[in-house]
Amino acid sequence: MSPAIVTWAGDEETAVVEVSATGAAARAVHDAVPGLLEEHVASRLAAQDATLWDGDLDVGDRLGWTDLHQTSRELVQRVTALREELAAEGLDHVVLAGMGGSSLAAEVITGSLGTPLTVLDSTVPTQVERVLEGDLARTVLVVASRSGTTVETDSHRRAFVAALHAAGRDAARHVVVVTKPGSPLEELAREEGYRAVFSADPRVGGRFSALSAYGLVPSALAGVDVGRLLDEAAEVAPFFGEDTEANPALVLGAALAATRPLRETVLLVDAGSGLYHFGAWAEQLLAESLGKDGRGLVPVVADEHAPELAAREERTLPVLLTPLTDDDAAAELDDVADGARRVAVSADLDAATDATEVTVSGSLGGTFLLWQHAVAVAGRLLGVNPFDQPDVEATKQATREFLGGMPSLEPPAFSDSGVEVRAPRALLAGARTVPDAVTTLLEQLDPEHGYLAVLAYLDREGRAPDLLRGVRDGLAARTGRPVTFGWGPRYLHSTGQLHKGGPPHGVFLMITGGAPAHVSIPGRDFDFAELVAAQADADARVLTSLGRPVLRLRVDTPDALAWLTGSLTRRTT
Repeated sequence: MSPAIVTWAGDEETAVVEVSATGAAARAVHDAVPGLLEEHVASRLAAQDATLWDGDLDVGDRLGWTDLHQTSRELVQRVTALREELAAEGLDHVVLAGMGGSSLAAEVITGSLGTPLTVLDSTVPTQVERVLEGDLARTVLVVASRSGTTVETDSHRRAFVAALHAAGRDAARHVVVVTKPGSPLEELAREEGYRAVFSADPRVGGRFSALSAYGLVPSALAGVDVGRLLDEAAEVAPFFGEDTEANPALVLGAALAATRPLRETVLLVDAGSGLYHFGAWAEQLLAESLGKDGRGLVPVVADEHAPELAAREERTLPVLLTPLTDDDAAAELDDVADGARRVAVSADLDAATDATEVTVSGSLGGTFLLWQHAVAVAGRLLGVNPFDQPDVEATKQATREFLGGMPSLEPPAFSDSGVEVRAPRALLAGARTVPDAVTTLLEQLDPEHGYLAVLAYLDREGRAPDLLRGVRDGLAARTGRPVTFGWGPRYLHSTGQLHKGGPPHGVFLMITGGAPAHVSIPGRDFDFAELVAAQADADARVLTSLGRPVLRLRVDTPDALAWLTGSLTRRTT
């Protein structure tokens, strides 16, 4: 099957990014791109024209990401020198404490390039304890927070510094900070004499910060050649600023936002791309940028065996992340004057035989920049401002209230086989077993627009991933609807915005665990067990207040979680 639309950007020898679209996605590109060209959207975006989007936020202060491949260059020499300095002192184990946009890109970069990096983005006590019990003598902690007040990251810093002091170490020599200029964290770092402070570009929001200090500093300290990453982005940046039908960012943005009927769900499928957990990074970019004002796209991270992919449901747009290879399609490409080749190839756009899908491949640096441009374009087409997140503060405020003594939402309704069940009485509808309670929740799914979000406040580096393996696919097969999966509390800094501000069709299954470890947070009157419980309670409260169905299941043992896993995918009569 020949693609209906192909765009390819690179030099005469190598494609750096490639996007193809078939079926309804190709027709959407064909229909939407001429308007984008007429309005000079690509060149205006590259020129950081804030008038492309409506909204109260000063978008002009959020467009610095478009030239990070240039402005981040000054970081390379400094962070490389710091890495050598740390290595000379035996500090070769890098731990990154950061949430959402402050850690996801670094996780992708280091994982894709096979460089060890420990990411601490959880308040689950056992995960925190595991890092604190590591070899602190050779550990450097990168504390990354744009605001400088992120409760999870501040708590990690406090616990880590206390552990270093207890081990007789000079804690300040082990801490590196990445934050925006003038933040409370920057002020604290200078007062405490931390090893280094990197001021990130304040014109860049978290989910657009892959090529800023947030992505580059921890990656470089871990051993990545971040200069090459910037080179990869620089190779394709000129193409993304061109008002031409062959612009891959316009093609991807149009396919995401303009496919009709609107593909409400974007299925992010890694088809051997070689990019580690890139779907999780793209998930945040899509969810936080486009999920607001009751609109947006629901990103689902899945693999090639996803039931949603097999079903080819008309409201789901599969986006396949594939390896970048030279293929015969290059023979169809035309050389242009500047020595680069890129083209849009149109086939019979009325053909009904082509399945609807989008395929994306590219270098790591180029792919980061491609998706950022494409999502900004999609925001323009959907009529949403991609640079704010108006619905995330509610859970933060509710967390503070729970930590201040607010009682939980409701008492346990019942327990079944070691699983404690909590939900509003009206939702349970008389259910007295876990399978029945799950069935009543799933009955709330809108058969045309609904999606299920599984939210697990469990140790994602312990036994939970193995015990929950297959749950997402099993529930997708059982319901015939898209299913997302997120680890708490990190999803609060990713899909949390979409859950509250996006299409109001979500149904939520929250799984929490007991507290086998109580890890204190110096200077706070709560510990990590209390913090993670408050975060789960807070998000459930906010979702419930918005009319979203929420079922909460608490498991205190691996056996109970294993039993629950089987119950989730088993239909009841």
